[in-house]
Amino acid sequence: MSAHGDAALAMITEVLAEGVDHAAVLLRHSARTFEPGLHDLDNLLTDEGRALCRRFGRGLPNNLTLRAYASPAQRCMETAQLILEAHRAEGGRITRHRPMEALGIFYALDQMKMWKGMQAAGGMASYLEGWMAGAVPADAMMPARWAARLVLRSMTEKLAGPAASPQLDLHVSHDMTLHLLRSALLGEPLDGPPVAFLDGLLVWRAQGALWMRSQHGPPQRVSDELTDRINQGD
Repeated sequence: MSAHGDAALAMITEVLAEGVDHAAVLLRHSARTFEPGLHDLDNLLTDEGRALCRRFGRGLPNNLTLRAYASPAQRCMETAQLILEAHRAEGGRITRHRPMEALGIFYALDQMKMWKGMQAAGGMASYLEGWMAGAVPADAMMPARWAARLVLRSMTEKLAGPAASPQLDLHVSHDMTLHLLRSALLGEPLDGPPVAFLDGLLVWRAQGALWMRSQHGPPQRVSDELTDRINQGD
């Protein structure tokens, strides 16, 4: 039986085996607590979640140089740290990890309104559907497509910089961010497979173009129009 992270590992290994020398993966954090009465972003990894992180790090090709960025939430930072440590223990090279606001829930302009709206909508999928349609209050959430392009831009800018070969950049975030990019940029249905712990979305450059894929579909070439918008910060 497959464990959390197996599908993302298989996707990463498959793309790198095709000769890609630098890729970026948007990864949901590992298994977390759900403590009642605690602000959601303050929930930490469970012991199982920490073990899954180490398993993920050990499963990456050990010829990779690994660096990481993460949402400032502690469970995301710890996910990145544990994956890097496990990768190094298997003989892989690592650089460092650091927090990045673009991987948090920056798109929630009013978190209380977002949480209440999600409850009223009956869950994340219904709320995201309304968000994508522009049907949530403008003071609660920034436009969904703006948010998706900002996350993708933060990933592609790292791909444009100096890198080892081969190199993988981890971008550890939240399930809502993965849902957003899968829907807004890959066209995957919001009522499709849920975003599980350590699920991923991969971005890389090949054949003069930018490519993306999730675990649930084939690679898709990012349109020239969207690439231009990202490069221009639109």
